[in-house]
Amino acid sequence: MEDYFEEQVFNGVNFTEQRLAKGEYNLCRFVNCSFSGVDLSYLVFSECVFENCDLSNARMNSSSWKEVQFNECKLLGLIFSDCNPFLIAMNFRGCQLNFSSFYQLNLKGSKFEQCSLHEVDFTETNLTGASFYQSDLSGAIFENTILEKSDFRSAQNYALDPELNKLKKAKFSMPEVVGLLHKLDIQIS
Repeated sequence: MEDYFEEQVFNGVNFTEQRLAKGEYNLCRFVNCSFSGVDLSYLVFSECVFENCDLSNARMNSSSWKEVQFNECKLLGLIFSDCNPFLIAMNFRGCQLNFSSFYQLNLKGSKFEQCSLHEVDFTETNLTGASFYQSDLSGAIFENTILEKSDFRSAQNYALDPELNKLKKAKFSMPEVVGLLHKLDIQIS
């Protein structure tokens, strides 16, 4: 039988040493917790907040993330595409998401604010209306990605191929918009 946790606060827990109970977490807060390399498979997180937590290299097979907020978290090398895609909704502020994958997920309206998104895989992801406010997208992969109405105006270091992605009504600003010309291998002065 799985456990059910509601409106609980987990502060400073090292889940690499203390096992996280299998079950569903609803309206819970995780503050200064370590989940690095932990198996989070089949867990359900609904309307939870993670603050200053380390989830790097955690296993996420069939885990559910519904309306989850990550603040100032370390989320390196996560394969979000292994999660249960049903009702998935996540927002990130001040997070390190380098080397993670969102392959084929539906993340409409997600916010990536002041995040490090180096080498993140957004291939075939639906990011309609997403915001990349002041995020660094160095080496991020966008192929067959839906970016319609997405906001890149304050994002940095992105390289998008307009022929391989849907960009209708996406927002860009100078000088970073030249990232749309990256594939042409031209010099602009």
